[in-house]
Amino acid sequence: MNEFVSYEVDEGVATLTLNNGKVNAISLPVLEAFNKALSRAADDRAVVIITGQPGMFSAGYDLKVLKTGPQDAADLVSAGSLFSRRMLAHPYPIIVACTGLAAGEGAFILLSSDYRIGADGPFQISVPVVRVGMTMHRVGLALCRARLTPSVFNRAVNNAEVFDPPSALAAGFLDRVAPAERLMETAKAVAGDLAKLDMVAHRQTKLLARKALLEELDHAIKTDRGEILLRTEIW
Repeated sequence: MNEFVSYEVDEGVATLTLNNGKVNAISLPVLEAFNKALSRAADDRAVVIITGQPGMFSAGYDLKVLKTGPQDAADLVSAGSLFSRRMLAHPYPIIVACTGLAAGEGAFILLSSDYRIGADGPFQISVPVVRVGMTMHRVGLALCRARLTPSVFNRAVNNAEVFDPPSALAAGFLDRVAPAERLMETAKAVAGDLAKLDMVAHRQTKLLARKALLEELDHAIKTDRGEILLRTEIW
């Protein structure tokens, strides 16, 4: 697809692989690449697998951009939030094969997908917003509240607790943990099973099930942008 997100389709499964430096930072060009790849996958009517480099899914937003100023921060966070909303409403199933560390926006991509498989190993999954001196944005709160277990929500959001793959599974960040060497094999097996769904029924049911969440995100995206422009510590 481009230098940031590669695209490969095989037997009705499109694999989108993020490759953006050591930590797979999420920037505007990365999000643009992801959006183009999702459009292509929809044209191909393919089940989607999103994955990263061995040991590193994504450490989140490019902090250099967030610290440049409120306008740049607002643009990046709004684009990331819109991508999450798009993932949640995508007409075909989206699987994330989490290859390792997933933090911040990397974790929000997990929370925006239909099925999450994490590689087992010494990897960290978290939403460490308050650890880096920022207030959690409303879109992040909505995604965490929708996907994480109630008992974990406060620990993950307010305390920025870090989870390993087994505890991330219990928390709701993941649906399954697989040996790292079998991660893609497992993801492709899940994709093959999901490809058997009636996709019209899948899309309609998904939109009904997520109607309230999507409406909440629409409001939150607008509110977050205004607050970021006013206060640089909110993103």
